[in-house]
Amino acid sequence: MLFPLLRLTRPANLITAVADVLAGMAIAGYLTLPDAAPAPVGWLCLATVGLYGGGVVFNDVFDAKLDAVERPERPIPSGRVSLMAATTLGAILLAVGVVAAFMVNPLSGWLAVATGVAALVYNRFSKHHALIGPINMGLCRGLNLLLGVSVLPDQVQPWAWLGAVPVLYIGAITAISQGEVHGGNTRTLRVAGLLYGAVIAIIAAIAQSRGQLGTALPFLVIFGYYIFVPLWQAVREPVGRNIGMAVKAGVLSLIVMNAAWVASFASFPFALLVMCLLPLSRLLARLFAVT
Repeated sequence: MLFPLLRLTRPANLITAVADVLAGMAIAGYLTLPDAAPAPVGWLCLATVGLYGGGVVFNDVFDAKLDAVERPERPIPSGRVSLMAATTLGAILLAVGVVAAFMVNPLSGWLAVATGVAALVYNRFSKHHALIGPINMGLCRGLNLLLGVSVLPDQVQPWAWLGAVPVLYIGAITAISQGEVHGGNTRTLRVAGLLYGAVIAIIAAIAQSRGQLGTALPFLVIFGYYIFVPLWQAVREPVGRNIGMAVKAGVLSLIVMNAAWVASFASFPFALLVMCLLPLSRLLARLFAVT
């Protein structure tokens, strides 16, 4: 019973959510504070695990009937997890995420509430909409990044606009994923590639403005390699398997993107620490589905 429940939470993806929060903390300047307390880091990491885990569990709850046709091997349609058990798990995880965030400060708590609501709206209403769905999913990641920034509440307003960058990136991945089952079209894939390029350019420009381009560049190069190689394969042959690989690479590469954020706002050693999450995420991706 435990393994199917873990499958519902997408453990490999949970690691990427933690990387989002760490990147947000770097943007706020918290990681370089000499007297930074570890407790807020722990609470916000727990919060994002709860929020992301709860969100993806409800993804399968709302898609149970569709998955029974398209993906019968998933835990709910296969009967290994009941719909009630999945709903309970999702609700508990979301509650844990919100409570953990309020343990840091009220702004973190309300950002957690907004993230949870955005995830439920995506799962229930906007997921299958070609335009609104990707934007909605990107908003979840943007709010998650700001959740990390909120460790220092006064830094949220000046850096709130950076929440648009994950919207572009995750919006691109979500648009690609809409062709994962039946195949996609090259136009969507090429547009996603342009959005990928825009994200890299924005991070590079910010790093340059902060005099940190040399520190961030290695991570940006690795990031570009990880996302563009599978995307190009999908463009050449837009079948379900190639698209699935492109989506998987895009999700896991969030850790590298977040390492680039940390390199741009903190230091190379801190960025390397975030990169250390990548092998763990890739290992979990061998055991549990990413999409």
